[in-house]
Amino acid sequence: MPANDIIRIANGQGFWGDSILGPVRLVNEGPLDYLTLDYLAEVTMSIMQKLKSRKPDAGYATDFVTLIDRVLPQLVEKDIKVVANAGGVNPHACKDAVLEVIKKHGYEGVKVAVVEGDDILGDLDDLMAQGEEFRNMDTGEPLSAVRDRVSSANVYLGAFPIAEALDQGAQIVITGRGTDPGLVIGPLIHEFGWKPDDYDKIAAGTVAGHIVECGAQCTGGNYTDWRDVKDMARIGYPVIEASADGSFVVTKHEGTGGMVTVSSVTHQLAYEMGDPANYITPDGVADFTSFSIEQEGPDRVRVSGVKGGPPTPTYKVSMSYHDGWKATGQLTISGPDALEKARLCAQVVWDRLAFDGYEYADEERMVEFVGANVCHDGIASAQAAEPSEVVLRMGVKGPDRDKVNRFGPELVPLVTSGPPGVTGFAGGRPKATEIIGYWPALLRKELVTPRVSVFTA
Repeated sequence: MPANDIIRIANGQGFWGDSILGPVRLVNEGPLDYLTLDYLAEVTMSIMQKLKSRKPDAGYATDFVTLIDRVLPQLVEKDIKVVANAGGVNPHACKDAVLEVIKKHGYEGVKVAVVEGDDILGDLDDLMAQGEEFRNMDTGEPLSAVRDRVSSANVYLGAFPIAEALDQGAQIVITGRGTDPGLVIGPLIHEFGWKPDDYDKIAAGTVAGHIVECGAQCTGGNYTDWRDVKDMARIGYPVIEASADGSFVVTKHEGTGGMVTVSSVTHQLAYEMGDPANYITPDGVADFTSFSIEQEGPDRVRVSGVKGGPPTPTYKVSMSYHDGWKATGQLTISGPDALEKARLCAQVVWDRLAFDGYEYADEERMVEFVGANVCHDGIASAQAAEPSEVVLRMGVKGPDRDKVNRFGPELVPLVTSGPPGVTGFAGGRPKATEIIGYWPALLRKELVTPRVSVFTA
């Protein structure tokens, strides 16, 4: 491919639950070579694992199948390739559902690839027997402390298996857990022939992928100067125009809402950032302090000069485990004296529970008075005016499910046995739900084998 050719890669989903209009409009409203879709977060894997345990053909992002059903004719007509981590913990079930959609639309010859090898839940005991301790990266504890409560364990795979799938002619690539930037790096490796030791180029792809991984968050969404964002209802999702040398432009389709400025892109660059000089992925280490970023024109921001280094010898592993139970509920307290009455309501609940023999330590209970500077407590100055209404949010947590459940029945009675003006109890009694704990760890790369398989509709 000539070095001056441009590859257009857009990301249409920042999380499982993002608007389907993002990818639909990306496909319909402008030129595109690749559509990437980022559905997975750490807790999502545990939820999917639980869904799969109840139903063997579940455990993936069903929204993805709905999207393919909606845009498949345009994808085929325009030859747009799709890369999505929608496979969750059951990528083959996701692939089967997509193949059914392709069959429904009457297309033949469309290749769908699966990238797997990230799910190591079934291998944990063997790996631990080989000496892997999976020490928590935050606390240093070995996984043995919670092994019997682990519900999911997935390695963050890199981008080269995605490139391999594309090399084999796949138009739709479905992965399980991988890095968010890898969804963008994979197509760049495939298109430009980048090698594992092209550290600066891999780093550039990492920066590009990080900028677009949260969808519209770099085009005006969740933006500090939100009044400057035009037509937010039709906000354009981001498009990367990438060159073989690693430089790229962040833009969006012409005529869409939102904005692409150095400021909006920089907001996203700082998102979930640890050491900016050492942004670690399985494909390499990117230096986020190394590059130039400049406004090239309206809704066009150019990034160039990214520097990077070799990858580390380990993969990051994202694990989830059962960490107890919680129950939360809320009531609305109307004025006058809304905040004072809400404080009384909370104390009444704790006192009644204690009277019945149920007491909760400070770290096991939660009280919030929404409307009285809760979100920015300790940061923004206190609200001067007395709020005309307050939402009282209360909750408890702990290892004893019955004790957590006992909290719920004491919240709603405040409507008739508390101060006046209590309402908003339509949700009923809060019940205990599972708390999912997060366990980050490292695993030697030689113990993991990514696998790519391609299927033709």
